[in-house]
Amino acid sequence: MADLLVQGGRPLSGEVVVSGNKNAALPMLCATLLSDAPVVLHNVPEITDVRKLVAYMQALGSEIDWQPERGVMRLCHQGVGRLSEAPPLPEGMRSSLMLLPALLHRGARVVLDSDTQGCSLGMREIDPHLEVLSALGARVDAGPPVGLSLPARFAATEVWQDYMSVTTTENFVMAAALAQGTSVIRNAASEPHVQDLCCLLNALGARIEGVGSSMLTVHGVDELSEGEASVSPDHHEITTFLAIGAITGGEVSVSPVPHEHFPLIDRAFSKLGIEVEHAESHARVAAGQTLRIREPMTPSLLPRIEAAPWPYFPVDLLPLMVALSVRARGAMQFWNKVYEGGFTWIPELGKFGAHVVVSDPHRIIVFGDRPLHAAAVEAPYVIRAAVALYMVAASIDGQSVIHNADPIRRAHPRFVENLQNLGAAVRWSDA
Repeated sequence: MADLLVQGGRPLSGEVVVSGNKNAALPMLCATLLSDAPVVLHNVPEITDVRKLVAYMQALGSEIDWQPERGVMRLCHQGVGRLSEAPPLPEGMRSSLMLLPALLHRGARVVLDSDTQGCSLGMREIDPHLEVLSALGARVDAGPPVGLSLPARFAATEVWQDYMSVTTTENFVMAAALAQGTSVIRNAASEPHVQDLCCLLNALGARIEGVGSSMLTVHGVDELSEGEASVSPDHHEITTFLAIGAITGGEVSVSPVPHEHFPLIDRAFSKLGIEVEHAESHARVAAGQTLRIREPMTPSLLPRIEAAPWPYFPVDLLPLMVALSVRARGAMQFWNKVYEGGFTWIPELGKFGAHVVVSDPHRIIVFGDRPLHAAAVEAPYVIRAAVALYMVAASIDGQSVIHNADPIRRAHPRFVENLQNLGAAVRWSDA
């Protein structure tokens, strides 16, 4: 694992061109395995998880031509054919669960390793995936280890999820796209990356209605055809660099920006005294904005930012707002409604001198604008929490070290290069 070496205390300014959405690219890649026809994907980010999926598919017999510098990937899975037993899923990435519909469709028996079940955010259950695939006709062997197979074709069904699970929704639509009959999922996730997946499937001949809503209707087709689609710009990365500009007092412009996804994100920024300007294809934070937590009109209530499944404020972006609040005047409550381990990294902020009270596993209160100092901290295996620790370090005079910051590379292909172009004094320890 590599460390980030940070010389902080300087405003970062300039322009950043963001990459494709990691959380869209991965399910879209998995979905291409449902078809034997050629598929072209544009704006594919060059990240470690994409490389793992590409290697896995090539080992199955897929032909993949990837031009990372252009973001273009051409795939043809005709050489994969029918499978009897699937190789072990790629390690260290929960998104490998999204290979299940395609592998089952191709006749493979799949054995799940426990590595797919947990991460630093807490235990991530696989039961919802098993339930929807079982409802669609898959046979589940409880094990251990858990095994899945598909005796015949996927069969249409109706599902009402307990909660808006992104990957379960994605697995459902991939399997239902090739099911016999019409399937419906209620309480479906509707994040931008889920919409990207549905748009790709429709481009390949699937018939999915209700894209962007909490109810999806999928009319199964016999096979998927050739086609192409583009991975949308990563709203997580856009928010990341806007937040970095704001916390360092610099002026950062980011493009391209899907403005329709940002009203609630912009509102969260405004609660911390930061105004985001949108124009044409870019968004910008101006230099010299004062970080000040806006008091609510309701007396005796703490201002707060709540994170939950879309269209709530995205839970993956909550650590960035926590970092900003550390430097802002006032107190702010944060509520992570999804992960019980979402705030386990908070003690690391204390090493900088931050004042944070952990109310319970899902809520914290940050008392901002306290004296801070450079420090060496440990990053958890959570992408945006590692970024948040970098943000605080970048805002403090002196040299800090973010140990084990490698998770950042899973989502940001040019994180350090982009920061250096903005004027940051930062480098990887293995550079």
